Amino acid sequence: MRIRWTTCAGIVITALLTLFLIVPVLLSVYAGLTVNYARGISAGFTLDWVRQVWGLYSDTVLRSLVVALLTLILTLLIGVPGAYALVRRGGRFARIVEEIVTLPVAIPGLALALAMILLYGGFGAFRQSTLFVVIGHVLFTLPFMMRSVIAILETIDWRTLDEGAASLGSPAWRRFVDVILPNVRPGIVAGALTVVTLSIGEFNLTWMMHTPMTKTLPVGLADAYASMRLEIASAYTLVFLVMVIPLLVGVQAVADLSEKRTKS
Repeated sequence: MRIRWTTCAGIVITALLTLFLIVPVLLSVYAGLTVNYARGISAGFTLDWVRQVWGLYSDTVLRSLVVALLTLILTLLIGVPGAYALVRRGGRFARIVEEIVTLPVAIPGLALALAMILLYGGFGAFRQSTLFVVIGHVLFTLPFMMRSVIAILETIDWRTLDEGAASLGSPAWRRFVDVILPNVRPGIVAGALTVVTLSIGEFNLTWMMHTPMTKTLPVGLADAYASMRLEIASAYTLVFLVMVIPLLVGVQAVADLSEKRTKS
């Protein structure tokens, strides 16, 4: 069977774009493992830069994980019931609320962070806490969780399922837990993957909101590139990838498992 030229062109373009994205990352990793990047391979390889990065910035790794986890928990607690309430309410009011919730995505992260600083800057303890960064991440990622759940609810006949459970005497909270949540599981998992990814990699919002005691991985990475030698900054990139990639693969595996269970 002959392969069409359009298929070959698509494969070639995809491969070139993949290389365009991956090669800079691989080059950065290579720089973080060399003794001296200017001298190249002849200088040899070392893990000393990675050890220095871990000694200097290990706290940002833990903080980024904590921020991402807290952001995910809050978006689940707010976004899933909120999405269900909007779909159940329907009408113009629900659409207006949905647009308001989506506004933080359209606003530049720096502007959103500045607005939060102006509003909560007087609360010293809160302003200097990790929770302040978490709230900013929740505002930024909440629309993605809600849109994922709303998209699933709009594809299933949730009203019939809800009315069927109600006719059997199930209270509202029980119908939500036992009927709605299992049916929107794919949307929840997809939203969780998006929230975790965005939270860990978010820089603009976090850079404006952070303090020296609430620095996260992306902010630390920017500081390393601005103030450290190239090898240390590149080693920081390697540490970032080692932490993020397994986490994203794990979340994606949970998403695939959830999808298989839903289909079965």
